[in-house]
Amino acid sequence: MTSGVTTGVTSGVSTATTVQQALVIGTRALATAEIEGAGRDARLLMAHVLGIASDRLTLVLPDAISPEAQAAFDATIARRVAREPVSHILGRRAFYGREFQVNADVLDPRPETEILIQEALTQPFASALDLGTGSGAILLTLLAENPISKGLGTDLSEAALAVARQNCAALGLTKQARFQQAHWWQGVEGSFDLIVSNPPYIAASEMPALSPELAYEPRMALTDEADGLTSYRAIVAEARAHLAPRGRILLEIGPTQGAAVSDLLLAQGFKAVRVIADLDGRDRVVRGQLPNPHPRNAGK
Repeated sequence: MTSGVTTGVTSGVSTATTVQQALVIGTRALATAEIEGAGRDARLLMAHVLGIASDRLTLVLPDAISPEAQAAFDATIARRVAREPVSHILGRRAFYGREFQVNADVLDPRPETEILIQEALTQPFASALDLGTGSGAILLTLLAENPISKGLGTDLSEAALAVARQNCAALGLTKQARFQQAHWWQGVEGSFDLIVSNPPYIAASEMPALSPELAYEPRMALTDEADGLTSYRAIVAEARAHLAPRGRILLEIGPTQGAAVSDLLLAQGFKAVRVIADLDGRDRVVRGQLPNPHPRNAGK
């Protein structure tokens, strides 16, 4: 990927004397490697190396860059050229206005997942369950937006749960959130007003065509190694037993899975089932709700 790039990034010899010169060289290296958004990524990496907010980078462009900063910047550029996600290099990812720690043990929270958050917040809830919580971004965002609520996040990966607990502590939500290791419903007790999940929904046959950046994320969080629907079948099969009356379930989906996941919910007796699109018009979330066990006119 770095063929033809003759900067300090690949030669190990710094040629820049100012922050701006280093930034230009780094951007060129990323563009040569066909990194989409090369300029944006280079700016984020430079700000990270310098320990400043990215919106202040313009102020220091004329400044001299130290050999140590140059070497650190070159190292981050080399990692990005190898298609490591910027979030992994920075160790954090912004989601719904908050910063979350991320690493190779968790799936990066995507902007598209904010559609699930927005839908969840349209109705009140006192308790929430996040199945396959990963970094905890979904559960912790919901609890932060609804301070009177409490929630449980589960994940099969203890390494992922360690990240979630770190994010929980950093956001000051330890009194609202708890986490436990579980494979879907294993060991989960009680009922919840809201169940959410962003399960592995990529079919095994689709994996080879994905962007190389996804190779840095846990495969078990991306695919079920089957048709992409295995997790939904497991989640929906027992969801009713863990939902409070009129409780809701919100599931993030792949753009072709709306009908299949809706059918799973309808077969289990969920009502108000509908598919919600993201800002690009692609199906992104399926929601369902338990019917009212005591309809107003019952018995009349």
